[in-house]
Amino acid sequence: MFITQLPMMLIRCFPDRRVELLSDKCKPPRSNRLSGLRAAPVGMMALLIISCSDGNDQGEVFPGVENAGDNTPDMATAMAEQIPESDGIDAMVGTNPAISIGDVQTIEIDNVVFTSLPEARVDTTSPTVELGRLLFWDPILSGDQDTACATCHLPEFGYADGRRRSVGTSGVGTGPDRIPGQLGEVSRNAQSVLNTLWNGINELGMFDQETAPMFWDRRTESLVAQALEPIRSREEMRGDNFSEAEIDAVVLERLSGIADYQVRFAEAFGSSTITLDTLARALSDFQSTLIANNAPFDRWMRGDSTAMTAQQLQGLEVFAETGCADCHSGPMFSDFETHVLGVPEAANLNTPDTGDGNFGFRTPTLRQLAFTAPYFHGGQDTDLDDVIDFYDNPGRSENPNVPTNQLDPDFRALPNLNGNEQNAIEAFLQSLSDDGFDRTRPESVPSGLPVGGSL
Repeated sequence: MFITQLPMMLIRCFPDRRVELLSDKCKPPRSNRLSGLRAAPVGMMALLIISCSDGNDQGEVFPGVENAGDNTPDMATAMAEQIPESDGIDAMVGTNPAISIGDVQTIEIDNVVFTSLPEARVDTTSPTVELGRLLFWDPILSGDQDTACATCHLPEFGYADGRRRSVGTSGVGTGPDRIPGQLGEVSRNAQSVLNTLWNGINELGMFDQETAPMFWDRRTESLVAQALEPIRSREEMRGDNFSEAEIDAVVLERLSGIADYQVRFAEAFGSSTITLDTLARALSDFQSTLIANNAPFDRWMRGDSTAMTAQQLQGLEVFAETGCADCHSGPMFSDFETHVLGVPEAANLNTPDTGDGNFGFRTPTLRQLAFTAPYFHGGQDTDLDDVIDFYDNPGRSENPNVPTNQLDPDFRALPNLNGNEQNAIEAFLQSLSDDGFDRTRPESVPSGLPVGGSL
C-alpha cells in the first residue's frame, strides 16, 4: 500500500492502483510550496515517489501511525515529517537531460480530483534540444523541401497553425492565410505540440513516455515515434515525388550530406552517423521542452490566491459538478481516450473521417485554448462559445454517419447549462492558457533553406 499527503487532500493508493480518498471536500491550496508528490524517473517513466510499505494493507505505514482509519490528522503529520525537502524540481524526464520535473498540486472538488501540471525546469541550450529545434524548422525533412514541422506548428498560433485543417507540402503562406497547393488540405486540425511531454498524464501526475498516446486517433505511442510520422505523410510533408518506403532514406541521406548536421548529431548523440532513431529523438527532445505549465490555474493551485478570478473559480466548480471532468481529467484536462461524440464532418472532405475506425476521436486537452482555435478534430468550431453549446445537453448526433445511440454515454448525460454557467465555464477554460512558452525561431537552418519552409 502507498500513502501520500496531497495538498489539502489525503490519498491511499493500493498495489492494484485503486485509489481511496481519505479526506472530505477540499479547500483551495493556501501556500506557494505545496509538496508531497515527488517526481523521479523509472526507465522511461516519470512517476511519483510515494512513501510505501510492503503492500500489506494492515500494520504500521509510518512510525507511530497504526492505520488510516481514524488517524488521518496524525497520519498527515507523520507523513509530512518523512517527506524530504525539495526545491520542487526533482528529476530528469526519461533520457532527456534538458528537462527536470517536480511537484504537482492536487485538490478535490465535488469528488473530482484536479491536478496542476508538474513544475519543471528546461535547459534549451542542451545539444539535443538545439539540434531538434533546427530540425523542427528545417524543410529539408520534407520530400519537396518546402515544408517543415514548424509550418503547421507555429509559435504565434500556440504551436498549431490557426487553420481548420492544415495545409502541408505544396502550400504557400502562414497559418490561416496559407493557400493549399495541388495536394490540398490535410484531413485534420493540427494539434498543438505544446505540453506533449505530458500526454497520457493522470490525476496523480503519473505518465509513461513510451506509451503516451499521439494523434487524434491514438494510432501512435510516444513522442519519439510520433516525430517521424508527418515526414511520411503524403499531404503533410512527403508529397508525391517519393513513396512512403523511400522517404526515410532520402531524408537521412540529405542530413548526412550537411557537415553542420554531422557535427551537431555527434555532439548530441556521440556519433556523426545520423539514424532514424537519433533524428526522432532530437525532434522529440526539442518538442518535450515546449511546455506551458504556468497558467492562472496552475499558479492558483500552487498557492497564488489572486491568479484566478471569481468567475473562473465558479467555472471550476461548474466544471466539476456537471461531469466535464469525466473525460477532461488530469493535469492536461484529457483522459487521452477516444470517444464518439457525433461531431459534424469537417467541410470539404472526400470521405468521412472515421477517427479510430468507429468515429471516435481522442479527448483534446483543454490547455492553451486561447491560442489554438479552431477546435475539434476537423476545426469544426472557431469559437469557444460554439464548443460549449455543442456540449450543452446533447440530444442527438450531429454527424449523419454516427447514430445517436452510438454516442458516448457520459457525453449524452451532460446536463443543460444556463447562460451564467456557460460563461463561467468559458472563463475557467481561459485560466488554462499560459502565454509564457518558448517562441524561439532560428534565424537560419543548416540546410540553407527558408526557415519554416514556404511560409
